[in-house]
Order: sequence, then C-alpha cells, then structure tokens
Amino acid sequence: MPLNRREFAKQSAATGAGLALTGTVGALATAPEALAAEERETYGNGLPLGYGPLVDDPRGVLALPAGFSYRIVTHSGVTTLESGEFTPEKHDGTATFEGRRGVTLLVNNHELKGPRSKWKHPVPLAEGLVYDPAASGGCTVVEVHRDGSVAEWVGIAGTSTNCAGGRTPWGTWLTCEENSDRAGENGMTEDHGYVFEVDPHDRRANRDPKPIKAFGRYDHEAVVIDPKRGHAYLTEDADEPNGLFFRWVPPQGFEHGRGRLRTLADDAGVLQAPRCIDSAGRFVDDLSRATRIGTVYGVDWVDVPDRDGRTVEVRRQFGDHEVTRARKLEGMWWADSGAYIVSSYAREESPGAAHDGQVWFYDPKRRTLTLKVLLGVASGYDGPDNITVSPYGGLVIAEDGEGVQHLFGATDRGRTYPIARNDLNGSEFAGVVFSPDGDTLYACIQEPGLLLAITGPWRRQPRR
Repeated sequence: MPLNRREFAKQSAATGAGLALTGTVGALATAPEALAAEERETYGNGLPLGYGPLVDDPRGVLALPAGFSYRIVTHSGVTTLESGEFTPEKHDGTATFEGRRGVTLLVNNHELKGPRSKWKHPVPLAEGLVYDPAASGGCTVVEVHRDGSVAEWVGIAGTSTNCAGGRTPWGTWLTCEENSDRAGENGMTEDHGYVFEVDPHDRRANRDPKPIKAFGRYDHEAVVIDPKRGHAYLTEDADEPNGLFFRWVPPQGFEHGRGRLRTLADDAGVLQAPRCIDSAGRFVDDLSRATRIGTVYGVDWVDVPDRDGRTVEVRRQFGDHEVTRARKLEGMWWADSGAYIVSSYAREESPGAAHDGQVWFYDPKRRTLTLKVLLGVASGYDGPDNITVSPYGGLVIAEDGEGVQHLFGATDRGRTYPIARNDLNGSEFAGVVFSPDGDTLYACIQEPGLLLAITGPWRRQPRR
C-alpha cells in the first residue's frame, strides 16, 4: 500500500523523534563541520573521543593509536592456500563467523574482473567450486586459530568482481558480483551479475555454485537480510543513470536457512526499487537532494519489470519520475532492526548537492529512509565504502576516496575519530568487520591484497 502524505507525516515525526533514541548505533549526525581531522582531538561528556592520534608505522603499513597493534593475516602472492597456491589479489568485502574450538572464520571477497589471464593471482579453480572457469574472482575462507595459525581455502571460484556482500542471519555469506557481463563478453562463458551463497562452516555446501537469480542481475554491491520479515535489501554501484537500492520480497511460505536460497526459482518473490517522497509528499529523484542530517523520506516500492535484464539493464527499466537513485551505493549493515546504507559520494552525475559520503538508515517498520551521516566535500574524510556496526558503539567506516585512506569511527552523536591510516599506499580500505568476540577488528587494504587484524584497548565510545 503506497504511503499517503498524512501517513508519511506521522512516520516522519516518529522517525525524527527517534533520532535521540539509544541503540547499537542510534543516530549518526556527522555534519561536515563536525568532522574531526586526524590531528584534532575532540571530547564528549568529559571523556576522550576515540583512541588518540595515529602513530606512524615503522614498517610503513598501518598507522594506529598508541597501544594498538596489527598483524598481516593473508597477503596476496605471499601467503598460500591449503592447496599450495598463493592467496588471490584484490581483497574486498569480508565477514566473520564463530567456528569450532575458538576458531574465527572469515569469508574474504576478491574483486577480480575479467579473464583470468589479466591477473597474476586469480582465485584458484578449486574442483567442484567453479561457476565460470573463465572468470577470475571469488571468495576464500580464512581460518584464524587461537594459537595464531592461519589456514585459507577457496569458498567459490569463477565469479566476477566480488566486491561486497553480506552476512546472513543463519551464518553464511552472500557474495555479490559487481559486474554483469553476459556469456561471450570479455571472455566469459556464463552470465554474471548475480549473488552467490558461501558457507564457511561446510565446504560440501559450496559445491556446484548456483547464482541466486531471484535477486536480479546487475552490478551488485552489498546485501543484507531482514531476519524478521525475510526481505533482502541490495545495493547497486552504478551511474548513467545512477544506481538503485533494491528490496527482494520472498514468495509466500518461503523460509530462510542454510542452502535454501539456491532452491529458489529464478523468478521467485518480487524484486523492487524504491520511490521516495519528502514530508510534503513530493517525489525525490536522487538521494543527493538531501542536504541536512535527519532528513527523512518515505519509501514506496516499485516492482522491477525484468530482474534479469535480458534486453534492458535493470536500472534503465524505470523512467525519470518512477524511482529514487543514488551514486555509488556501497556497503550495508543490518542493525537496530534496519539497514544502514552507504552512498559513497555525489558529483556532477547527481542532480542534487555534491557530497563526500552519506549513510542512510532504512526502517522497514516505518518505511522510512533517514540521513544519519553526511560528509561535506573536502571535509576531512571522503568516500565511505564498507561499514560495520561496532560493539563499542557507532559505526566503523572504511574509506575509499581521494588521497590518504583511513578507517574511522562515527559515534552515536555524530563525532568522528580516526582508527587507522594506510601508510603503505593510496589503496582503499575494505572488508571492515569485528571478530565475533569483539576483540579484533579485521580490515583489508585492497592493493597489494592484505587482510589485517587490529587489536588494542577497545572501549565504549561516548555518545556525545
């Protein structure tokens, strides 16, 4: 049922009032002028914010606050898989899982596009785990044992441009292809642009990979699952025209669980795109129109005509006034009974105001999108990409922007603080996620392909 103006006004007021509520993240209200530069200390409630200034790394890899340390878990072309082959290149989206006997399991995407001959270390074509033998991407599963030893093996191979993805409520990983080449294009032998499920607990479950075609075929970025309603929310990193934020509604009677997604028919459920309205009931064509923290939009959902994009790409199947778009829709995280969604930046390709990053929160109960983080152009940090909700409050955000790259935190009340700086090169951070026990923050530097484990005196951040 579409939202009418009166209903949305009620929802907007309720959401606005909720900006001060407690929760895992609560409200993130980082206005451009509130951004803390790396060298500037900020304080809240008389308590220090963050962990202090970053200290240059003698090894030239990762600058961290005093008292923190890191170790390299995997390194492309240096560490090896159980098969003896090298760890693949281009580390990206990552999730952690609690394994047996204190083992931490990580599923690590490798964002490798195009034919295998293009890359020195593509994901190995492990027997039984290959979707398209011509494609170079995929995932590896990394086992970190209590004694510090590491094992790594292939979770899926023969996929393309595995960028982000999402952890499911039942303990598996959904890996997303940010590339929609058809069979016969760029040397591919299968169609691409799909989501695949990888089980880090059961290697046998990953055999004979099958795309989840019900989620659509386009340049996927990230996905989360609503554990209560069963809906999947998905982002698309695209432009000309800008990409979309999707919702997949499962068919009646469908129950999620390990291996259940691969049983779906290609046309199962309904894939939808958002149509946002503001508090005056006016259509919003692009999320870049929002220029103030706390902006709330009502959301209706419009069915996708052809989710596989057989003749027209999915995002091009809508007219200018049918759906709401955004540039570089990137990372997502499910928390606080909703989805946190990143739009990495907006420039001339977007009809609204330029910005260096937004984080939105979609509330499925109220059917609203609320702007929680807004980074102004040249405000200190830029290009938020992968995100995670911290067990110590607020968000941790991986930067994929211009110049020096950081991991930074954003508190419940809008302050930001640095956590790490890439001292190695200008490559992006990705795959930021805490271990199940909250003791270790894992993150990737995409080039030369590093998975890093960061430990130190983590503590709850002040709310103000």
